[in-house]
Amino acid sequence: MHQNRLSVGFLYPGYSAEDDYPAIESAIGGVSLPVVHTLMREDAHRVDALLDIGGADVLGDGARELRAMGVQAAVWACTSGSFVFGWEGAERQVEGVGEAAGVPASSTSFAFVNAARALGVTRVAVAATYPSDVAERFVAFLGHAGIEVVALSCRGIITAAEVGTLGRDEVLAFVAANDHPDAEAVLVPDTALHTVSWLDELEARTGKPVLTANQVSVWEGLRLASGPGGLPPRTGLGRLFAVPAPVPAGAADVGRHT
Repeated sequence: MHQNRLSVGFLYPGYSAEDDYPAIESAIGGVSLPVVHTLMREDAHRVDALLDIGGADVLGDGARELRAMGVQAAVWACTSGSFVFGWEGAERQVEGVGEAAGVPASSTSFAFVNAARALGVTRVAVAATYPSDVAERFVAFLGHAGIEVVALSCRGIITAAEVGTLGRDEVLAFVAANDHPDAEAVLVPDTALHTVSWLDELEARTGKPVLTANQVSVWEGLRLASGPGGLPPRTGLGRLFAVPAPVPAGAADVGRHT
């Protein structure tokens, strides 16, 4: 690892939209964002399968790989595989990742909460690729953090592999169609969905911040790794990266474990 270069490691289940990470790495420059692919015994947006995907044994193996790489922070890059455990379960999950990796850790679900708080957002629309029973658990997770979901849409896709095939036009149309006038931002969970190349287009289409799973995962990891100094503003990755917006006091450690 280059001296003084931030390195954040990501635990990513299976293979679908992991190329979003090198895309962000290239856009930001001067950072290293290695991805470790964790075991996915069954590719299914179904509660029992998601509990297995995010199990302690699976994440522990991956986190130890990240530890060997010398990363400065670790993120479990799976929204459904974290919020499906509930708030306290997701906290324990992050604690396990942090202990195994030996660095500050978080997950995509907590990243959404911290990103919304950093932007001062409390009312959101959620455009979810998941079936409704899974998506409702994300609504509950956000509600625990005081974030109100004013509109929820569910595409009902079962596998991450299928989500990963959705292209630019489909993603833009899906997000724009499921915005809501009362929402201050649109949240797009699922790290299997490609979004980072179209973040500015998504925000131009909706006229408000759009927070997507791979985007907030990287933001969260870099925030943990960079410490109090924070990150300099970056363009091309949505409002979250463009505006210096520290997480308010009391929120910075949500989901974090050192």
